[in-house]
Amino acid sequence: MNKNKKHIVVLTGAGVSAESGISTFRDSGGLWEGHDVMEVASVEGWYSNKELVLDFYNKRRKQAATVKPNPAHIALAELEQEFEVDVITQNVDDLHEQAGSTRVLHLHGKLREARSEKNPDYIIDIGDKPIHLGDVCPKGGQLRPNIVWFGEMVPNIEPATELVSKADILLIVGTSLVVYPAAGLVNYAPPGCDIYLIDPSIPDAVLGHPSITCIAEKAGAGTPKLVSKLIKDQKHV
Repeated sequence: MNKNKKHIVVLTGAGVSAESGISTFRDSGGLWEGHDVMEVASVEGWYSNKELVLDFYNKRRKQAATVKPNPAHIALAELEQEFEVDVITQNVDDLHEQAGSTRVLHLHGKLREARSEKNPDYIIDIGDKPIHLGDVCPKGGQLRPNIVWFGEMVPNIEPATELVSKADILLIVGTSLVVYPAAGLVNYAPPGCDIYLIDPSIPDAVLGHPSITCIAEKAGAGTPKLVSKLIKDQKHV
């Protein structure tokens, strides 16, 4: 890490990808594209109906391959011109990488990857290809989406905590800080860390937080403006 550059850590949520056309996690009464979330995004759902879960993610993978980064993704990548930047995302798409961000930590897995249900270390990149029942790893384990479901540990939460604890600036974009464990990351920001929250829905508890600057806008509108200001201020230091 370049000691001469400030370190920005960015935490992004569904609101960033939504503006590219990717469905947010819980729409209309907890349903996700017509399914109860627990049917398609939990360990129990997987073992209850693997074919349904595979079909659901196959459709999402194909749809995700058709979308492009929006102004929020592009602006966050531009931060690397003046800062050391780590992006921690709750999203499973690769739009941050497409936009040019070079250090991206995925808390909830990656949609374009498959892994063995028997060996979590066996992970392959499948792009937009489907996974079918009977597709197995070399040791015979059924392949499944490399997604962290309800009922599973979030393996990258500890590395994410470590990154936040060393941030000079923390940007929270497209998430209203209500879904844990990701929402708890803000508590690890060190003293003196400048914190910004960009989201149309700002929780009351956050509004009164003395250390958080709230920007009640959608990610695509608020992020480029804040990034432009941060880069401009850094150039005049």
